[in-house]
Amino acid sequence: MATQDSITGRTVLVTGANRGIGRALVDEALRRDAGRVYAGIRQPFTHPDNRVTALSLDVTDHAQIQAAADSLDSLDVLVNNAGLAIFDDLTDPAMLKRHLAVNLFGTYAVTQAVLPHLTASHGTVVNLLSTASMSSVPVMPAYSISKAAAFSLTQALRALLAERGVRVHAVLAGPVDTDMSRDLNIPKASPASVAQAILDGVAVGQEEIFPDPVSAILAADWPTSPVKILERENTALLAGPR
Repeated sequence: MATQDSITGRTVLVTGANRGIGRALVDEALRRDAGRVYAGIRQPFTHPDNRVTALSLDVTDHAQIQAAADSLDSLDVLVNNAGLAIFDDLTDPAMLKRHLAVNLFGTYAVTQAVLPHLTASHGTVVNLLSTASMSSVPVMPAYSISKAAAFSLTQALRALLAERGVRVHAVLAGPVDTDMSRDLNIPKASPASVAQAILDGVAVGQEEIFPDPVSAILAADWPTSPVKILERENTALLAGPR
């Protein structure tokens, strides 16, 4: 199990690092004395701390993903934070495809590209998901579907990468005060508080991290929930005949 100083001296890559939770995660990793933070960005980005290296990284662009992966000397922690959230009503299949391209296939592609580094370091993958992964938000169904798929991806990666010594965490966040949720008139947690809770959860080895007051309601019963029990039972299939 990781310790509370697990970021100290480590190399971290955060996708979607321009703003919101991504920017807060960059700053929180620096506060915890990360050795190097790679900030995956799509827009111009500068940071006053010389430990931060900006990488052009559109998670739907396979050439950029590979170039970013090739530029890394090493990697200890990957945070798949880049995401898309647009209000829709499921009448336009292109909208669903856009969400899946970013939230599911982008997460998958970046993880696969940097996996050799994470295997070498016995590193960590942190996937930024949502409580919408478990219960669809009907005003954002394409987003919810893509996050549910990304949660399934996270569970699969956790089981499959364990033998390589790579840990995989799911962040099941509630409403956070970012550009994505600006039109939702509901209580929201600050990106800074969520970033702190995420890295706290990683440090103590929480497989699912509930980083805000809304999602934290689910945390107490989660280890014995039917979903978690079924995940453990399914993971045990890897030990059987193949």
